[in-house]
Amino acid sequence: MKHELWTEGENSQTFCLSGPRGDSARGLLGPGAKLAWTCEASSYFEAMTKYYEYMGWGEYISGFPEQDKKTYKELGWQ
Repeated sequence: MKHELWTEGENSQTFCLSGPRGDSARGLLGPGAKLAWTCEASSYFEAMTKYYEYMGWGEYISGFPEQDKKTYKELGWQ
């Protein structure tokens, strides 16, 4: 699934799913928000790993690895 990183101003950002599953998150963005980056990932864990790498934050460590490593397909998200 495609994920999007949106930025607002200097310090605010939102990382969410693209398409209808991310509508509620994007709905909180102000009119000046800009799409900064996108990536494809098959799970939440993969998406966060790529996001952390992009941001230069080091290794992403999940508090819920059993859940976060399930693919979106396993969760019934097509």
